[in-house]
Amino acid sequence: MAKAAGSADGKAGGGASRTLAWLVIGLFFFWGGATSLNDVLIPKLKGLYSLSYAEVMLTQFAFFTAYFIVSIPAGALISRIGYLRGIVVGLGVAALGCLAFWPAAASGAYWTFLVALFILAGGITILQVAANPFISLLGDERSASSRLTFAQAFNSLGTTVWPFIGSGLILAGAAKTDPATLSGGALPQFRVSESATIAHVYVGIAIVLVLIALVFWLRRNAVRNERPAAIGFLDSFELLRNPRVAFAVVAIFVYVGGEVSVGSMLVNYLQLPTTTGFDAETAGKHLSYFWGGAMVGRFVGTALLKRFEPGHLLALFAAIAALLVLGSMAISGPISGWLLISVGLFNSIMFPTIFSLGLKGLGARTSEGSGLLCMAVVGGAILPLATGKLADLTTIATALIIPIICYAVIAAFGLLHPANEKAA
Repeated sequence: MAKAAGSADGKAGGGASRTLAWLVIGLFFFWGGATSLNDVLIPKLKGLYSLSYAEVMLTQFAFFTAYFIVSIPAGALISRIGYLRGIVVGLGVAALGCLAFWPAAASGAYWTFLVALFILAGGITILQVAANPFISLLGDERSASSRLTFAQAFNSLGTTVWPFIGSGLILAGAAKTDPATLSGGALPQFRVSESATIAHVYVGIAIVLVLIALVFWLRRNAVRNERPAAIGFLDSFELLRNPRVAFAVVAIFVYVGGEVSVGSMLVNYLQLPTTTGFDAETAGKHLSYFWGGAMVGRFVGTALLKRFEPGHLLALFAAIAALLVLGSMAISGPISGWLLISVGLFNSIMFPTIFSLGLKGLGARTSEGSGLLCMAVVGGAILPLATGKLADLTTIATALIIPIICYAVIAAFGLLHPANEKAA
């Protein structure tokens, strides 16, 4: 790996590199948990503000649009200040976004939550642009897919634990009062009161993020010259001429869009009498099974990716995920709900495998490729919005056709990736 790309080789002792690797892996846990709380917020905000599916999906639109806007500037920032200082900045911005939930809750206005989510996501974007390539560089390039998948397993641990806790805090006792029955000053007062629980949760997260930022700040000089090569703001887009990088960008776009669409709809889907018929809190806690499946799959995937060609394994997992969604659409009853929950198991290796295959062989331009791939996470803003609109026009089950198309594209990337190997 070229030194300009930020390789950790020779720049820190083995013990220091291992310590840094575990600290960075811890970041995956926290940003995964913060992201998964969106799925808990959606049913809460939908009921509180009497929103349609398309309107409530603006939460995901605000969150994932930040990836598109912030990713390239984040790559340029990290090229100036280095990976570790970039992580500190990302944690600070994310903490600021969490603190913004307090005035948002006090305002009683839906749009203020969208602003808070955008700021929070901006911080997480900076973290991802720094941490994804950094964890890949803390070791042999040949095991980058396995190492990043292992880190993503801790991301999934966060997405497993946080929705269960968040549902108990945010969704407990939901729908005791129908906002549509309130009028005059009673409605805004009710919304402010109900939103206070959301604010408490996010302020608590902000405190933890600040403490983590302090830990990284104390280690900001642990690795020498750990910054990628400086880049121009628009120079990264030249990488799209590389067929494999361009296809990886598309694959990340549809992967995040498909996964977020399923996760965002899952709580409402599980409340339907045609599926499991759960109440809001119970349905929210079942998100932990969806994300827990991804966690288990990533730990198992860490080993499988050492034995099998990553692209082929990716195609297999994507095909199975598509079949599970199709099966959930085709039948009714509890099995339908559990089929959709089980999709999480096969989502597991998709993001880290696509990401590492997209960055493979980029050398000094690794951070630029990381910025492009993080921009593609904007799929989580656009495709869930389309899914929500289709659900409004038809049913949630019918709207799941969008994730099926997404998984088909991912399977194609996995199969065709080897053909583009020489394009790197």
